[in-house]
Amino acid sequence: MPGTFDHDATAPGAGGPLLGDADFQYLRAFVLEHCGIALGEHKRQLVQGRLFRRLRALGLPNFGSYCELLRRDPHGELGELASAISTNVTAFFREAHHYDLLANELLPRWLHERRRDGDRLRIWSAGCSTGEEPYALAMVLAEALEQSGSRLDAKILATDLSPQALETARKGVYPLERIAGISPERCRRWMLRGEGAYEGLACVHPRLRELVTIEPLNLLHPWPMRGPFDAIFCRNVVIYFDQPTKRRLFHRYAELLPTGGYLFLGHSESLHGVNDEFELIGRTVYRKLG
Repeated sequence: MPGTFDHDATAPGAGGPLLGDADFQYLRAFVLEHCGIALGEHKRQLVQGRLFRRLRALGLPNFGSYCELLRRDPHGELGELASAISTNVTAFFREAHHYDLLANELLPRWLHERRRDGDRLRIWSAGCSTGEEPYALAMVLAEALEQSGSRLDAKILATDLSPQALETARKGVYPLERIAGISPERCRRWMLRGEGAYEGLACVHPRLRELVTIEPLNLLHPWPMRGPFDAIFCRNVVIYFDQPTKRRLFHRYAELLPTGGYLFLGHSESLHGVNDEFELIGRTVYRKLG
């Protein structure tokens, strides 16, 4: 799940519950085990402020009660917990050089090589957040398919842990300011401007929805899909993962990519010293070795 941790101004007011040592240590261990995120002691204030909202939503009196809820049903609250402690940062065509590589080099080559009936192309947006990344990928893919006249079986899988983020992604409706990263030409082609009650909003074109499948997935848990994927986008997801979690995750990605398959990471992420199954071929773009 893509996200960055930042300072949060919303915190319990006077008389509100405080996050004590025992509960914070339990939450740290829980988040590390289930999300792969290592929370330092300096994150206590942020966790307290963010989870206070969940306490109010659930009608719980204190953090001990919340920890007990997690003990009883770890998976039932996991998505809400992950959403609460992370800030989803995403945008259409963020880190545009990745989309340029896909549009100008990778897709033309793949479409040229795959002309037989039954040929497939699969891209995975792992940690899709609110959907901007997979829909941007779908725009590039749809344009390549139209330009080539290809009838290739092409699909994009988009997954995330956060229920709230997935709900937004499935709706595919965004405030107009959120689509600023899309070129005017693509906006005219792939975004539908809302009217009436939807004034100030834009909806993704049905063609993009056809190309994108959105599903919940915890990257640390078993994966139902077997691949292979031609490319995996896992950008700004592992920033706060500990090293053992990163190693396991990147190895699992390698298992779902064929030789020559591509892994795209975020601008501050790297495989250096973590995984040797890939070679760096561009800015945060890796190709699986044979």
